[in-house]
Amino acid sequence: MRSPRRIRPFAMGLLCAGMACTPAVAAPGLLPQPVQYQPQGSALPLAGGVQVQWLGVRSPLLERAVARFEQRLAALSARPAVAGTPAGLVLRINCQHADPDMLSIHMREHYQLRTGADGAALMADGPAGVLRGLATLLQLVESGEAGPVLDGAEIDDSPRFAWRGMLVDVSRHFMSPAALERQLDMMELTKLNVLHLHLSDGQGFRVESRVYPRLQQVASHGEYYTQQQVRDLVAHAADRGIRIVPEFDAPGHSYAMLLAYPQYAAQPVTSPLDPRRVVRAAFDPTNPDTYVFLARLYHEMAGLFPDVYFHVGGDEVRPDEWTANPRISAFMQQHGYAGAPALQAAFTRRVQAIVAHEGKTMMGWDELLDAPVPPGIVIEPWRGSRYTAQATAAGHPVVVSAGYYLDLLLPAADYYRVDPLDPLGNGLPPDQVAAAHAPALAPFALDPAASMTTAQDGLVLGAEAALWTEIVSEEMLDARLWPRAAALAERFWSPAAVRDEAALARRLPVVQAELDILGNRAAADRHRMMARLAPDGLAPLATLLAVTTPVRNYALNHVFGPGHVAATSIPPALDRVADIAAPDSFQAAAFARDVAAYVGGQHDLAPSLRTRLENWRDNDTRLRGVVATRPALREALPASGQLAELASVGLYALDGTLAAHQVQVAAVLQTAQAQFNASASMLAVRTSPQPAGDLLQAITPAVAGLVQGHM
Repeated sequence: MRSPRRIRPFAMGLLCAGMACTPAVAAPGLLPQPVQYQPQGSALPLAGGVQVQWLGVRSPLLERAVARFEQRLAALSARPAVAGTPAGLVLRINCQHADPDMLSIHMREHYQLRTGADGAALMADGPAGVLRGLATLLQLVESGEAGPVLDGAEIDDSPRFAWRGMLVDVSRHFMSPAALERQLDMMELTKLNVLHLHLSDGQGFRVESRVYPRLQQVASHGEYYTQQQVRDLVAHAADRGIRIVPEFDAPGHSYAMLLAYPQYAAQPVTSPLDPRRVVRAAFDPTNPDTYVFLARLYHEMAGLFPDVYFHVGGDEVRPDEWTANPRISAFMQQHGYAGAPALQAAFTRRVQAIVAHEGKTMMGWDELLDAPVPPGIVIEPWRGSRYTAQATAAGHPVVVSAGYYLDLLLPAADYYRVDPLDPLGNGLPPDQVAAAHAPALAPFALDPAASMTTAQDGLVLGAEAALWTEIVSEEMLDARLWPRAAALAERFWSPAAVRDEAALARRLPVVQAELDILGNRAAADRHRMMARLAPDGLAPLATLLAVTTPVRNYALNHVFGPGHVAATSIPPALDRVADIAAPDSFQAAAFARDVAAYVGGQHDLAPSLRTRLENWRDNDTRLRGVVATRPALREALPASGQLAELASVGLYALDGTLAAHQVQVAAVLQTAQAQFNASASMLAVRTSPQPAGDLLQAITPAVAGLVQGHM
């Protein structure tokens, strides 16, 4: 089903001639927002196919891009081309340069787009600009009263950051080539341009090695990409103007590699059934053969991944992996290494030389800053924005992932408000960290004194949305990435002044609906997971999950805090109700907008609000009728009952009977808010029990607003 017709903005003129200008009115349904947008008065009805008129550069890559565009346009407009019928859209493409920097940090992505009654004209500085313009052109398709139309617009657009990435961890849970190709398609549609693949960690090494075959025979557990599959994936990405950056971790996060080749380990590699070693095992940096192994491995992997950037991890090395080894400890004393950070810095310098020998630029996580390392290394801050300031002050280029960890299961708006250049954008309150006496969380604390100069800003290449997959299966992948990755695509592309969270909330469902039509599986996979849990109770389960979200900040992992899972426990099956719940509830957001309008005086919304509240109230009875035959749903019953209670509170407000239920109303709202507070931060998760079923009530703020409006 097509999304509802987008609301057109009121007419506006060009705001300024310079590219730094920001539209005063958001372009309807466009995400990311373009730098300049001017609506035109006429729209083009879409019928039939596309007639392309080429100017400037024409290449096989561009022809394949246009073929994808035609297929996608047919899907969005529900108007497939029929042989012998006139083309519905005349598309003029002028690619001005072949761009020798294509698929590099310097590739030309600027484009200009004009659409109207005479068709569409797209002019771009290079092939990448054509790809970005075609993505915008698809978002101008909307459902008109007489059928699909192409909105009239004039757009001048280019990205704020050159590096707009998405990290997918395929070590913890292997993702098939088809699943990754699907994400690349979604990235093309939202103008993301780097796929960072986390290919090795404790849980698995995921690329075929012909130099070290035990890496797939032992360390992959049977799930890995053949070298041909890697080449195919790289080609699939390149066709879409997307670079693939591989990550092969050392010296820590290396259990899988060391399981295959234990002679390079700092400590004995024990049974693969012991998860404590999975997260701790590290290479021995004092063994000369370690560097021979890494040099040969990285040479082979560098040949598979042509991008100039090569990520080697370097994070979360446990010092006692080295200091508890008498031989390594003696080596440190003999060579004057004051501690593990100094030894790791020496390791990093040698690895950087290996990577540089392959013609690559080394990347690593922010722990590399614990001791001086060569300034050419690209640092990826992940523990907080303070490390962006620290790394750039030391002269390092930076790609930011701090504030963008999608596995924290925060809603899109929380990520959207973090700017890559804000040194205070992400981190825990330092006073709360100090009061918690949690040394492990100290690196995540904000530094109130952190600041950035203009020169430091210039060292920030861009940023990445990161998804770590300890509790993400392939079936969950699309829903855990989208639509939140689309929100971050805007944060990384659009001007910094584009920050309207309310406008984002209105556009996200529109864009997600388009992505669903064009191959995203978020909705389809959630439906399949629900049908498997409750084939005869799908409707009441879907109603509950439409307005509940999973607990946040790693509370769903249950690896620390009250009720934590022991380190030796079996990984979760990922088939619980909370595993299906999405971090953003479109229904709850729409309800909140209507409540705000109703409280503001639009009282004709009362019947619609009542219908929704009654449905949520009565859904508990329906779901309980299913549980007798579907015991897997039992853990969702507390959340179902709580939803009914919240809905009843909302109905009391509409009925004007709040005073008669004052004690109940206060208790229901207090409980729901306390559950949000229990996973409001990693600090809270450490000490707060989570709600039964690990579900939060997304309508809580709106119901509270409805109550407040009637008091």
